[in-house]
Amino acid sequence: MALAATIMTTLFGAQGSGAAALAPVLVQAQSNLDPIFVSKPVVQSLPSEDGADATDGTALEDQDDASQDTPVDADTLAQLVAQQSVPGRLNSEMRCLASAIYFEARGETLEGQLAVGRVIINRAESGRFPASYCGVVYQPSQFSFIQGKKMPKVREQSSGWREAVAIAKIAVEKSWKSPVKGALFFHATRVEPNWRLTRLARVDNHIFYR
Repeated sequence: MALAATIMTTLFGAQGSGAAALAPVLVQAQSNLDPIFVSKPVVQSLPSEDGADATDGTALEDQDDASQDTPVDADTLAQLVAQQSVPGRLNSEMRCLASAIYFEARGETLEGQLAVGRVIINRAESGRFPASYCGVVYQPSQFSFIQGKKMPKVREQSSGWREAVAIAKIAVEKSWKSPVKGALFFHATRVEPNWRLTRLARVDNHIFYR
């Protein structure tokens, strides 16, 4: 969606750092990975002297307001995830998006995974970051799970991967409302980067901003 510059610690676990893509990405979930984060955004427009953002995120909010344009027959996000088919082969863009959700938010709630996915999509659509999901995910110094311009191997037979693919599809189709409308940045809850950004919400182990 999916960026800002960050201070990164090495990530080997279920969730990542955040977005500078992500660590400048409501109930805290435990995971097997020590979160790695990006500590300060450097790609977005600089805030004004009074602390307000130079861009107000209106365009992204309008995009997110279009969420749920696609009619769904589901009362909960869990039901919608269960309805998604997982293709045997994903195109490169969907693989990048699903993989980022998998490594950054695996083990968190479905809402937390959706929030991470929407940040990547928001970034790709913003005109301020790379214009593709892969470009957002592989942008230098954004996601801590990217090491040496490579991504770790995904356990494609795992339930976590199936969830990540389903959430990626839902995020792209905007068939479920984003819990962090207009978010472009996030960081792990265990760090305090002191960004001059508009805080939107905490979702699981990440705090989101625009």
